[in-house]
Amino acid sequence: MKIAIIGTGNLGSSIAKGLIKNESFTSLYLSDRNTKAVQSFETLDNVFITSDNALAVENSDIIIFALQPKHIDGVLTNVASKISADHIVMSVAAGVGIDRIENIVGSDKNVIRIMPNTAISINKSMTCIAANTTGKDKIALAEEIFNQLGTTMVISEDLMQAATVICGSGIAFWMRLIRATTQAAIQLGFEAEQAHELAVQTCFSSASLLKESGRHPEQEIDRVTTPSGCTIEGLNEMEHQGLSSALIQGVVASFEKINQLKKN
Repeated sequence: MKIAIIGTGNLGSSIAKGLIKNESFTSLYLSDRNTKAVQSFETLDNVFITSDNALAVENSDIIIFALQPKHIDGVLTNVASKISADHIVMSVAAGVGIDRIENIVGSDKNVIRIMPNTAISINKSMTCIAANTTGKDKIALAEEIFNQLGTTMVISEDLMQAATVICGSGIAFWMRLIRATTQAAIQLGFEAEQAHELAVQTCFSSASLLKESGRHPEQEIDRVTTPSGCTIEGLNEMEHQGLSSALIQGVVASFEKINQLKKN
């Protein structure tokens, strides 16, 4: 596969790292006005660094636009004449709907909206996929690419805004919870490095338990809570302080913000 990534910021460079790690291409063009983040890839076989978006498009079959919403219209407009019916246009721009992309490149083009998260750089992303009518038969190819970089889920586009919050912003939400647990461990007497390892590994253990067992979180909670025990005491205090409510309100606030971005 000949792939181009237009935009090599945090997410674009993370996708590049994942593709390079898996050797998931015959050629990979990385295009940006500022190529500093991916300059080290220039020595790799079949990886090309450029600031010429049109050149990247012309030499690729799959184009991944990893741009901020405010930049994507201008970039798409500049390369639209280079995009043919054979190209597969993928966008990871938060809040940018398929219709907005179609208005520039045409509804006759294969347009696929992708929402990974930055864990794609270590092949652990949760990536959601939606396509326009023309691109429906290209979804399997998108799954093939992004399943190498984590796990995929095909969803309807009307859920993509919510998926962006849960999977994309969700990385930051979970990091904040891990940081808070680390701070608590330090307060209880652990050194900072020990506290960090304890928090990270316990978070990983929790997610692994759910993934491997297929059980509901409450079932796993019941396995570690005993009558009048310290676990239920801690859980109840967290709920009294509004832990679940704060998380839900934070997710909803993030969702409302991304909908404002789409309107703008």
